[in-house]
This record gives sequence, C-alpha cells and structure tokens, in this order.
Amino acid sequence: MSKKIVFMGTPEFAVPSLEALNNSDHSILTVYSQPASKADRGQKFIESKIEIAAKKFALNIRTPSNLNNDEEYNYLKSIEPDIVVVVAYGKIIPKKFLSIPKFGFINIHASLLPKWRGAAPIQRSIMNLDKETGISIMKIIEELDAGPVMHQDKIKINENIDSLILSKLLSKLGGKSIINALSKIEKGEAKFIEQNHKEATYAKKISKKESEINWNESAKKVLAKINGLNPNPGAWFKYKNARHKVWKAKISNINGKSGLTLDDKLTVACKEQSIEIIEIQKEGKGRQLVNQFLLGNKIKQGENLS
Repeated sequence: MSKKIVFMGTPEFAVPSLEALNNSDHSILTVYSQPASKADRGQKFIESKIEIAAKKFALNIRTPSNLNNDEEYNYLKSIEPDIVVVVAYGKIIPKKFLSIPKFGFINIHASLLPKWRGAAPIQRSIMNLDKETGISIMKIIEELDAGPVMHQDKIKINENIDSLILSKLLSKLGGKSIINALSKIEKGEAKFIEQNHKEATYAKKISKKESEINWNESAKKVLAKINGLNPNPGAWFKYKNARHKVWKAKISNINGKSGLTLDDKLTVACKEQSIEIIEIQKEGKGRQLVNQFLLGNKIKQGENLS
C-alpha cells in the first residue's frame, strides 16, 4: 500500500530522492525546503534546488524560515502524513513534530552510521582515507543523527574520487535506498536497529583554517584533503603571499624534503612520496591545468611551498 509522504530537503543532493519518490507509487503531500536566499553577488534571490524540482514536478511547496510555530505544526498535523522523509533539509525538526506521522520522520544520511554523524560526512570520509561509505536510512530522534537505522547501502571510495563525484553517487544511491526502505515498511519488514553509540564519530563542518595543505603529511593524506575539499572550500597552499587552490592532483613516487618542488612541473614533496599537481587556481584567477598555469607563473625546482 502506497504511503502519504511529506518531503523535506534543500540542496542538489536531495533532488534524486525527491525524484525517486515522485516516480514511485507513493503520494507526496507537500515538500518543505529552506526559503530562497540571496546570491553571492547582487541582490537576486535564488530558490533552492529542491524548490525548483518541486515546482517542476508540480508539487505543493512550503518554504518557512522557521518550523517551530503553530502554523506549521497544525498544517503538518492536518494533512496526516504516514512518513516524513528528510534529506539535507538544514533545519532542526522540533520535538513535538516527530510524533505526527504514523511511521515517524525518516532521514537519508550520507554515511554508514554511527560513523560520521553531522554536517560533513562526505568530506570527512574522503579525508579520513575511508575505503567505503554509503547511505543510512534512520529514524530521526532529538539527538543529531543518533536514531535507529533500518537500511544501509555501501559504496567504495578510491583515491580518484572527490567530494563532488562522491556526493553525486551518494545522492543517486539515496534515491534507490529510500524506495527500498519504504518497501520494507510497506511489507512490515522494517527493523530499526539501535546504533552503537560508543562507535560514533562526528563529521564536523569544514573550517577554512583546516583547508590549508600541510606538506609534512603523507602524499595519501594530502591527496585525500585535496579530493575531500573539492569543490568547497578547496585545499590550498601559499606561494609568494598568494593562495593557490589545488583542484586535482595525483601521487608520485618521487621523494624529497617536505614542501619542496621536485621538478619544473609542480611536483611537491610530502612526508612520504609526493604530489603531482594537475589543476590549480591562483588567488583572483581562474582554474588552469598546471602546464598552462606554469607558462605565466614560474615555480621552479627546489622552491619551498611550506
């Protein structure tokens, strides 16, 4: 039997899940998203990716700046949803809301809980050199990402995957996972298993300070930071008082003193092995392949980038 669903989400990551639900037999009663925000430049308001998708699918959309009020509580109660599906909504769900739907609030989280609860699970999994990550379908409780888990799907991580690529893969996987999870609920086969809270790790928000490259780390760790912070905020080093973001790189087996350039092609020594930079961006300039960058920015062998 199909379920009556309320969907809550905001960024691009949530769109495949909304699309999967819209293409299913389930009924989407309404969609919640964060309100339109001003663009970085100018005064134009930009709608969220979920608001744009909801309008495309001709779904009812609500964008309150705050959920914690009687209007939203009474509205949600009046439409009697079976389930509320939440994907990167970006707002805390008030406690009194959690008991409204018959099957509760279900969250699609981009990690294998209890690992990487919190705001930046995709980036942290790459930066931590994890071999795998995935999607967890869990029940929302008061404590952040600590609710019981009913379904998980895994995906491998390798040194060629950055956060942008992994986010796209996981967002598509999330769409498939939620349909599988709802099927279990329909059949009465859903089992919500308590997380092992002692094994929980936390994916705190990425700070700008930690995005600076430390050449005293191994090349594997440096590459993981470059990949984990692509596209935002980007890993960088300073050379002649200008920040240089490294967008793409690979590991080289050449060794040398950490932070020194080992050739004229911008291969930089790390504590173990080295990093060959492939794509770079000087502060105030556009992204360039390293051979194009070096035509106008001579960084010769033996220079110190630490």
